[in-house]
Order: sequence, then C-alpha cells, then structure tokens
Amino acid sequence: MKIDQVAQRAHAMPLTAPAFPPGPYRFINREFLIVTYRTDPDALRAVVPEPLEIDEPLVKYEFIRMPDSTGFGDYTESGQVIPVSFRGQRGGYVHSMFLNDEAPIAGGRELWGFPKKLACVSLEVEKDTLLGKLDYGSVRVATATMGYKWRPLDTQKVHAALTEPGFLLKIVPHVDGSPRICELVQYQLEDVTVKGAWTGPAALELAHHALAPVAQLPVLEVISGTHIVTDLTLGMGTVVHDYLAR
Repeated sequence: MKIDQVAQRAHAMPLTAPAFPPGPYRFINREFLIVTYRTDPDALRAVVPEPLEIDEPLVKYEFIRMPDSTGFGDYTESGQVIPVSFRGQRGGYVHSMFLNDEAPIAGGRELWGFPKKLACVSLEVEKDTLLGKLDYGSVRVATATMGYKWRPLDTQKVHAALTEPGFLLKIVPHVDGSPRICELVQYQLEDVTVKGAWTGPAALELAHHALAPVAQLPVLEVISGTHIVTDLTLGMGTVVHDYLAR
C-alpha cells in the first residue's frame, strides 16, 4: 500500500478491517430505562472534571437497548450520566458505560471518547416490570427496576431533555504512555423522535466492584424512573476544552 493510500483509507483501526464504519449512526427503537437518584456530593465532585459544574448531587443511571443501529448492530449498554452545566449550558457528563458489543466500544472510545468497557447488559420486560441488569464478569453490579408504563410523560419535555448536550473526557495515550489527547468533548443527539415515554415506581441497587465502580456514587434516594422509546442520530463531537493546551 502506497504512502498516500494509507491516509485515504484510514478511518479506524485496524487499517484493512476497521472495527466500525464511518458515521453518521442512526438508531431505531432505542429504548431507555433511566433511574435518577441523589448521591453524595463529595463523591460527585471527585469524579466530575472542571470546567464542568455540578448543580445538584444527582446521577442518572441508564440502561439503553439498541436493537437496530447503523454500523453497530444490536446491543445493550448501561452507565451513569451526571447532570452538569458548562458555560451556562445544561447537559450531562457521561461518567461510566458498559456494553456487550465490540464495535460500539471501539467506535465510542475512538471517535467521541465514551468511557466504554465490555460487560454483560440486558434490558427486558419481566411481566409487570421493566428490568435492567449489569454483570461485570460473574458479578452483578447493577439492577434497576421500574413499573412498566404506569403513567405517560410529556414527550416534548422528554425531547428537550434528550437533546441537551452531552460531555465526555476523551483520553488517548501517546506511544510512550503519556497522554497524547486529553479533551473535553461535547456531542448532541439529533433528529430525535420520541415514540413514547412513561414513568412509574423505580428502584436501583448498585454493588461494589474494583473495575466497575458504579457504587462509588452511592444511591441515597431514588428521585424518578423514566422509560423512553426513540429514534435518533448520534451526532459527531466538538472539542470544547483541551487539557493539554499550553
């Protein structure tokens, strides 16, 4: 392969068989179970990077079922999103993510900087209950439950919440192990269609694990449970702060 051909062909690793195709990435019937809970404000401040600011000591624990996504296929993920603000703009900082498919792990980490790790995740309806489970290896580290479609929510308000910006800390090491990229990235969900949204009684249980430390942000009080079905496009990112800039 000639030198000029390398740059022309390269969009992801490995060069001759990329782990994921070029974007954009469209998701059909993307399903969310979101349990919002109050946590320890000191624990929250220890993990949210400046210049992001914390308004309230809240965490959104999410299970997301993605049965139809362009490029990434069929998978499920789980993780924690922390409500924050950046220069007066409200949004969510993605603190942790666990999922069961290699392509979106590679794409999420390499493109945007999503903090994705491999795990076993499921979201399903069990009789009258919406049930989310996260296992890291053989250890159950998160269980979320919600009464199935108890009360409908205002879809316009849900749409507004989904289209708030998200924030990520993208870290790429140099070949000598030092940081080559350390950036705060902003991204947006686009072309969002809310097909349905509901609320109901919800519960969340987190267990301690050295490599899946979701319980470091402890559940002090469950605030709400939300169940959403959407179509959406995951937009590309923008660097809003470079931690290595001189």
